[in-house]
Amino acid sequence: GLLDPPSARDLVEKALEEDSRSLAFTYNEPTVFYEYMFDSAKLAAEKGLGACVVSNGYIRKKPLEALLEYVDAYRIDFKSFTEDFYQKMTSAHLKPVLKTMQNLKKKGVWLELINLIIPTMNDDPEEIRAKSRWVKQELGPDVPMHFTRFHPTYKLTKLPKTPVKTLERCREIAMESGLNYVYLGNVIGHEGENTYCPRTGKLIIERMGFKVVKNLLVDGKCPCCKKPIPGKWT
Repeated sequence: GLLDPPSARDLVEKALEEDSRSLAFTYNEPTVFYEYMFDSAKLAAEKGLGACVVSNGYIRKKPLEALLEYVDAYRIDFKSFTEDFYQKMTSAHLKPVLKTMQNLKKKGVWLELINLIIPTMNDDPEEIRAKSRWVKQELGPDVPMHFTRFHPTYKLTKLPKTPVKTLERCREIAMESGLNYVYLGNVIGHEGENTYCPRTGKLIIERMGFKVVKNLLVDGKCPCCKKPIPGKWT
């Protein structure tokens, strides 16, 4: 039918035709179409294309490890650092998500985390501090953490949008906790969209929404102090 997705082979061929560099598996949760994602990522790797996954992190170790043979990057929606939030808001549990992130780090795949900050739900400073310290200890200081702005929609229309000051405080706490690359999302034009060298504080990548405005990296390094900046730059 008209709504049927392309086959894995057709998807990869279309990406090649459009000169894409990678495939991104996201929206809603790619684990629910695991087989299609796996087949597509494998074919993409055979054709020299990269692949990344944006996920809630709810996946068992064995299928995750099989998928990682063909995936270059994984972005986890780290919704909260409390079991209460996960049960009430998602009908799921926190521990499996933590375990997935640890497994990803052990496998060496490029990992980034995103946390939608919802007023009164998961914006407590002490939770943010505890979460940031866990990330540093278990995943390392160079794992990027993104705090994004909530806007009332769908089933959460009675809550206000997240104050920018709340996001700024989350970023400040995460950086105080030892994380080197902390970003703000859904706040276009904010300095929190950019990448700064953790050694010199110099701007090295400037962003505006989903666009890279300026990239000053030289061979993946800060142009001023030559410090290697972790990431997938090629």
